[in-house]
Amino acid sequence: MPPHLPRTPEQFTPIREATLSGTTQHNGGLAHRSLGIPHGYGLQQGAWVQELSMLRPTPGSLDSRRLEERPGTMPTALYLAGGRAASDCRVVLLAPGGVEERRVSTLAELEAIKAMGLPLWVRLTGLGQPHVTHALLNTLEVPEAFHPLLLDTPQATRVDSLGEVIAVVLHRLRFSRDPLELESDQVSMVLMRNLLISIEEAPGQTSFDSLLHWLQSKTPAAAGDDLDDLLHYMVDNLLDGIFPMLEQMANRLDDLEEAALRDPKPRILGKAYQLRNNLRRIRQQLWPLRHQTLLFLRQNQPVMGPEGLQGFREMAQNVEQIFESCEILRHQCDAVTEAHMASTGNRMNQVMKTLTIVSTIFAPLTFIAGIYGMNFENMPELNWSYGYLSALLLMGMIATIQTIWLQKRGWFEDWTATRR
Repeated sequence: MPPHLPRTPEQFTPIREATLSGTTQHNGGLAHRSLGIPHGYGLQQGAWVQELSMLRPTPGSLDSRRLEERPGTMPTALYLAGGRAASDCRVVLLAPGGVEERRVSTLAELEAIKAMGLPLWVRLTGLGQPHVTHALLNTLEVPEAFHPLLLDTPQATRVDSLGEVIAVVLHRLRFSRDPLELESDQVSMVLMRNLLISIEEAPGQTSFDSLLHWLQSKTPAAAGDDLDDLLHYMVDNLLDGIFPMLEQMANRLDDLEEAALRDPKPRILGKAYQLRNNLRRIRQQLWPLRHQTLLFLRQNQPVMGPEGLQGFREMAQNVEQIFESCEILRHQCDAVTEAHMASTGNRMNQVMKTLTIVSTIFAPLTFIAGIYGMNFENMPELNWSYGYLSALLLMGMIATIQTIWLQKRGWFEDWTATRR
């Protein structure tokens, strides 16, 4: 990764003036403040974290925004753990000699690794022990203001920053067995100077293992400058998983539309509504990223290099593509509903047509039977020996003529026949 571009002194805001000046962007009533701290500012990590605690973010900008319900059902591993999986911590060290992954069991081990001064990627899975997770974040000197939005579940999708801390919260979406069953678990990420933290709610996920292999095989060896690249790769990894889901939903909607035309049944509408609901949930999770990513790119981010910022620009394009695909699939859901309604209407028309044919044929027969059933005394046909036979022949002839005439006009064609 190329080195960070040089910045002019005007781009930096002294710590003592941080509460009074800076760049504030407003969106929907929320304000985000970006304060730059130069690389050579003379503050060690512990010192700048202490100074960072003196910054006052816009009230409410870093508050927890819990959702009323989870975007999807719990994954199996999380459900079996009662909704809170046991915590497990692994640390990836980006040493000059190569990348090494270690499992950490105690805070003392984590402090010893942190004291080595190497760039770290801390991978935490499971939120079953909140006090342990809080202690881990405190050990890594993550500002207290970021703890609620990282650990509260389910949290709204968001991208927040304060000083040299960037926090991203997303939901990993996937299907259980069928596109009708949507699963989700929360993934939180924090980027600081020489430190990247990923917090995965559900255990047993391997989506980030490919990124670990990329770090291990990278030439030259990965360093601290690669952590911002790793952050946007992780976000891309979560977003790229949505495209195959949309393809599955498109195929399922094609099948439902065909079934609605062949044999419309109420369950087809139920499945179409469930797919539409899943689309709505996906759009709701990505909606905040549309403006928050653009807002993030406008801010001065000291810990983000040119390649990392370019990665977030590409991420914004991916979000727009997903939104366009969701809109197309939403119209396809409407097409399934319209096809079902049209087929149902055709079937109703077929029933009404059958009843009309029967009524048309039997109306003159009923008229003839009604005339000769009036029991008047002066009716010559009643005393005629061939009167009964003549009446039957007349009825049969009228019914035959009407049937032939209706058949020639296409009234006996089945408009609801199964299409092949």
